[in-house]
Amino acid sequence: MLKIGLTGNIGSGKTTVSKVFELLGVPVFYADDAAKEVMVKDQILIKGIQSAFGKLSYFDDGSLNRKHIADIVFNDAEQLAKLNSLVHPATFRAFDEWVKQVRDVPYILKEAALLFESDSYKMCDYSIMVQAPIETRIKRVMQRDGLSRTEVESRNSKQFSEEKKTALADYTIKNDDVQLVIPQVLELHQELLSLGIGH
Repeated sequence: MLKIGLTGNIGSGKTTVSKVFELLGVPVFYADDAAKEVMVKDQILIKGIQSAFGKLSYFDDGSLNRKHIADIVFNDAEQLAKLNSLVHPATFRAFDEWVKQVRDVPYILKEAALLFESDSYKMCDYSIMVQAPIETRIKRVMQRDGLSRTEVESRNSKQFSEEKKTALADYTIKNDDVQLVIPQVLELHQELLSLGIGH
């Protein structure tokens, strides 16, 4: 069973592309959703967050005090890196557990915004980069999340550039509102199936 990483910068539409793969019967692990889940379930991570950011990191009911964490890491690259260094290994553990549950498929996808930044692409056999022009991506996120252009640009700047990610990726899918995504996914699906079956 091959492990395929799938990523794209903010607004690239990587989740949309992942959903197309899911329709084709490919199991998809959504790393960003898993990261939110492990922050309230993984005891090693919870202890790590409390010791790094204080007891106020969690409410009495065990839920995460997102505002407390955000206030600390939002404009502090060092604190954000510290948080990521705790969350990423817990997400990797969740992925490993998830993989054990999946049986008899040629390949699975791991969808992650920070696939390259977190080095988790090294745990995958191949990686796919979903591309879209910067202007298209900014407009999508402004419409989707109601953010200002400045906020979107700020979030985008915290990720590797599209050029850098594309250079690291094995495959690309263009989601630029010009080329159709589904034929690209179908073609890539066939290729990954043949690679996975022979694996």
